[in-house]
Amino acid sequence: MSEAAALSPGNIAAAVRRSLAAQSIVDMHTHLYPPGFGTPLGGKGGVGDPDGLLLWGVDELVTYHYLVAELFRVTPPGRPGYEEFWRMNKCDQADLIWRELFVDRTPLSEACRGVLQTLKSLGLDPNEKSLARYRKYFAEQTPSGYIDKVMTLANVSTITMTNAVFDDNERTRWLRDGHKLADARFTAVLRIDPLVRDYAAAAQKLAQWGYAVGPQISDGGIDEIKRFLTDWLSRQRAVYVAMSLPPEFRYPTGPGTGENEAAGLEVLRRAILPVCADMGLPFAMMIGSRLRVNPALRDAGDMVGKADIASVVNLCRQFGKNKFFVTMLARENQHELAVAARKFGNLMVFGCWWFLNNPSLIAEITQMRLELLGSSFIPQHSDARVLDQLIYKWTHSREVIGRVLADKYEALAAAGRSITEADIAQDAHRLFAKNYLDFLAR
Repeated sequence: MSEAAALSPGNIAAAVRRSLAAQSIVDMHTHLYPPGFGTPLGGKGGVGDPDGLLLWGVDELVTYHYLVAELFRVTPPGRPGYEEFWRMNKCDQADLIWRELFVDRTPLSEACRGVLQTLKSLGLDPNEKSLARYRKYFAEQTPSGYIDKVMTLANVSTITMTNAVFDDNERTRWLRDGHKLADARFTAVLRIDPLVRDYAAAAQKLAQWGYAVGPQISDGGIDEIKRFLTDWLSRQRAVYVAMSLPPEFRYPTGPGTGENEAAGLEVLRRAILPVCADMGLPFAMMIGSRLRVNPALRDAGDMVGKADIASVVNLCRQFGKNKFFVTMLARENQHELAVAARKFGNLMVFGCWWFLNNPSLIAEITQMRLELLGSSFIPQHSDARVLDQLIYKWTHSREVIGRVLADKYEALAAAGRSITEADIAQDAHRLFAKNYLDFLAR
């Protein structure tokens, strides 16, 4: 404990706000990219790349899939229909969403409030009736300069990408431009969902790419999958391996496990986890996403399902030399997951993912984790897909997590424990940077 002067209970909340505002964040999971991956919005003096992966600017913010889903809750049936909406260009889609959700209605949802918070933080008036002035502002930015601006406003020191090697657009860029993609502000993560979720399709692609992998699992095929993983981990200089899994995921097996699913689990057991262990890399599982329950909504059509924590426990126990990052999408999973983390030091719980990234749920989940795990977890990641989202997601998360922490420090003070500003700063560093970095290095 620090020997500095103890804070009075009435000063604790302000000290927490100062410490969290000052603490630079290592954002451990995003879907963001540096400019080398291309960007549809070229910005000042630039030319847009229609297939570019770096998304930023007001049109991307307003057409994010959270808001697309909200749009179709409030528009009359069939006006516009799904297909008509997807035929619109990005600007027309954004104009429609802005009018329906921000002008004609009070923007009460967290996704709407996030857009307004971002605009306000950038010095823009969030009360505009059209997007014209915002578009003018973003057209005057350069992609790299705007990344710096956003990172400064969000106080984020490092952005961790999600690099999906089975996505043809991204894979082509790595192979074509790999030497140009390095950016000190970003670190890479190898994303390999199809190897477990759809082994047959993954094996077909690996064979096309020159790896001797067949539709049936074999010793030689496992060796080739290991070679594929090490090739790409080296190419990307990835800091961990990641996968999104459905709520039905079971390990070692479960009811309804078919031949394709069993093959994926065999790849996980015999190739993915051994490579991660050999290279000292964590394996991240994001469990609970049920994709395209409404296919007409495209990315906005995904849903949440309750996952199986016994499968996580089985993996942590069987693969004691591996390190596991785990987050789950269902609120109903959070308590059991935190209890599981008490039993396994190789399990690092992280973030309030996707549908949980709402203030009321962040507060509830963070409080519960602090009570069960102390400070030995990672409270949040942004999961941002649009660069600008870093601003509001970290502004809002800092506010909510700060209130929870202040309550805990005040409770400690009531129990007779002296709390200092240095204690709070140390915990802020641990929660928002050190726990993640230490787990990588362990």
